[in-house]
Parts: sequence; C-alpha cells; structure tokens
Amino acid sequence: MKVFVTGASGWIGSAVLPELIAAGHDVLGLARSDASAAAVTAAGAQVHHGSLDDLDSLRTGAAAADAVIHLAFKHDFTDYAGAGRTERAAVSAIGDTLAGSGRPFLFASGVALLTPGRVATEHDPNPLRGPDAPRGGAENLAFEYTDRDVRTVSLRFAPTVHGPGDHGFVAQLVRIAREHGVSAYSGDGSNRWPAVHRSDAAALVRQALEAPAGTIVHAVAEEGVPARDIATAIGQGLGLPVTTATPDHFGWLGPFFAADIPASSTVTQKQLGWTPTHPTLLEDLAAGHYFTAR
Repeated sequence: MKVFVTGASGWIGSAVLPELIAAGHDVLGLARSDASAAAVTAAGAQVHHGSLDDLDSLRTGAAAADAVIHLAFKHDFTDYAGAGRTERAAVSAIGDTLAGSGRPFLFASGVALLTPGRVATEHDPNPLRGPDAPRGGAENLAFEYTDRDVRTVSLRFAPTVHGPGDHGFVAQLVRIAREHGVSAYSGDGSNRWPAVHRSDAAALVRQALEAPAGTIVHAVAEEGVPARDIATAIGQGLGLPVTTATPDHFGWLGPFFAADIPASSTVTQKQLGWTPTHPTLLEDLAAGHYFTAR
C-alpha cells in the first residue's frame, strides 16, 4: 500500500517509517520543515510538504494514499485547547477525504484519562467528546467516519513511549530531577504509569494497518509502572536522593505524573498477535542513556 503518515519525522513516526518500508509499503511522509523533509527522505520515504495547520496539504496527502496513519499532534501544553482544535480539524480533513473509500485511517490517541484508578482496556469508550475536550475529542470524532466507509482504527499509546533519544515525559522527569537536585514522586508513589518501548509501538502500528474498522489497539507493554519506581530509577541514574513532593514540584507535568492510569493491552496482543519484546521502562532507565543526553 501507499501510506500517508503525519508526524513522520517525530518520535513515534520516525520508528514507524522503517517498519512500513520493511513490510513492503510505499510511504509518503508529511514534513513541515527542511529538517523534517531530510529525515523523511533519509528513512527511505517520499516527502509531502505541509503541516497540521495546512488542511489542504492533509487532504491531498490522504487522497494520494491507500491508507493514512495520523501521528502528528501539537504537544503545546501552554495552549492545549488550541492543540485540540487543530487535531479535530485535521481528523475532519482526513476523514472527509477518505469517506466512501473503505481505506484505513489509523490515528494516535492515548490511554491516559480513560479510567483513572483502574486498568483501562480496549473495551473502554473514550469519555472525551466535543471540540472543547482534550485532543479535541478526536477519537470519537474519527470513529464517526466508520459509518462513512472509512476503516478507522484508534492507536491508543501509553503516556510513556520510551527508548534511546526519548524527549517525552520521562526525559522531562530527568530534567526536573537535575534542576531540583532530587528525584521525586507524588504522594506515596503507588500511582501507576503504562509504558511501551518505541520499537514495540512502531511494530504495532504497522500490524494495525490490517485491523478492521472500529478497532481500538493499546500500545502498552507494561500495565503500570509505579511512579516511585520510576523516581527511584532516575535517582539512581543521577546519583540523587528520592523523595515525595507535591504535584507543583513538577510544573505542568505534575497532574499527569500524579495520576493513577494503568492500562492493559491483552485484547490487542490476542487480536493482532503483537508481543512486546524490547526493554521495559526501568531497563531503559538502568541502561543510562536518559542520563547522558542533556
């Protein structure tokens, strides 16, 4: 298939591209800068110039492809509402273009906020609806296109997609620990965070291209790593003491790192035959690469 990928040069997308190409697919990667275009080309994919704000570029990319994998998102926590509106507009543009074609539309979502305090499964509906919801309620919006003959598949990623080069939540926790001279967790640190290695997540995205319409997959290798264990591993890696702290210690990340948001991928693994094989989060932290890059 010819697959149009947004976020093609991003953290997850740059791992998905070689998975798709190795499987024999032709890939068209969205790029909004010369640096992104160079990364897409280096991966062996074709470049499609545009951005999430350029809806025409999304429409033309989707129209030229046999399938769309939408991984791009504006991770701007200073204007999260604006990022949600952008996401909703992007999903609408792609969905409208694919309507009536039966083509796959895979899009990035998440397991956080689904069922705080208990293990979320693929059977749990996403409670986020409407343009004012986080991420613009895009998952429920995208699933509306299944009634318009679009093979919609939700890719719910763990909040921690880890591995060498990670600049996400765990890298931010390392930065915060360095700045404060202490590695911290909230409360008693028993709250759980799901995690998945970047390479395992990329393999799942490639497999999900074959999933039927309406499928929800969970890119989760570990149901929930206790926050205290994460903080302890960071403390060991940096040679810092480990203690509890209030959520404001972590800035904007505080509410997320204090949340108890475990999630399962049992259904996904059974349905798609996906088996995570790469290092766990704590193994990645023990490997040291989170502490050598600044």
